Amino acid sequence: METEDTDRPTTGNPRRVAFLGPAGTFTEQALHREADLSAAELIECDSMVEALFAVNEGSADLGVVPIENAIEGTVNATIDTLAFDVDLRIQRELVEPVALNLLAPRGAKLGDIKSVHSIPVATAQCRSWLRSNLGTVEHIAANSTAEAAATVANAEDPTAAAIGNRRAAEVYGLEVLGPDIEDHPENHTRFVVVGRDAVPAPTGHDKTSILVYQRADRPGSLLGILQEFAARGINLTLLLSRPTKKNLGDYCFLVDLEGHVDDEVVADCLGTLKATQADVKFLGSYPAAGSDGPSRRAEFGAKANEAREWVRSIRGFVERD
Repeated sequence: METEDTDRPTTGNPRRVAFLGPAGTFTEQALHREADLSAAELIECDSMVEALFAVNEGSADLGVVPIENAIEGTVNATIDTLAFDVDLRIQRELVEPVALNLLAPRGAKLGDIKSVHSIPVATAQCRSWLRSNLGTVEHIAANSTAEAAATVANAEDPTAAAIGNRRAAEVYGLEVLGPDIEDHPENHTRFVVVGRDAVPAPTGHDKTSILVYQRADRPGSLLGILQEFAARGINLTLLLSRPTKKNLGDYCFLVDLEGHVDDEVVADCLGTLKATQADVKFLGSYPAAGSDGPSRRAEFGAKANEAREWVRSIRGFVERD
């Protein structure tokens, strides 16, 4: 009896990874930096929602989707699908710099370019460079930067170019005619890797994502939620309100916080929220990107230990029967 397709995946050895395709997207570029993900069978999906459902329904072990961009903000399609439509857990996060390039067929010259293909968001993020170097060209919208690169490659038209990443140039055999043409070189996109069941073990540099549904929409209700984190010294890295899709004005809150559900202080906070709010959906505890988390948590841990010792010393004076 075959059971391979129904076995729960292990996060350390995924067999099938769904991602926003086609080849050459920033999502694919990000997952190719992860050895275990790039070694798996890659399943191209037409949308972020499709990639998430592929994991939820078992046709993929893991999915890689964008969730936040430094300029455009959060990716609502990803957040809403995780919140309302699937039961998945984030396994890790990846942060990818958004370096945009002008890609063209080999041998093309900048002065000959008459049309530029890309998604409107990418074109807008290169507005200054395009105005200075290609002020009169036609802008043609595509569904993705990878699709734009594929279109230009297939046309073999030396007057057509695309805006995309270096991975797309590699995949479709294009030349980087204009490197790093984005107006904001500090731009980054955060991706999440999602699976069906597992919660990765704590690493000491972790992040937890939850959705909190408030018990009542009244003055101070959000403050009451935030005070639970503040009272425990838990730092929040993202706070976002999203409509619950039930009633006009009815919102829930996506919260990213530093720490792991296996940390006592985080577990205590989540338990209190679950008891005092309408509901809490756990989206995962996972290794965080970046390198400054451990030092901050170590500093707070030392202060928390001092505080506990202080309380213990005071309680030592309480008279007992």
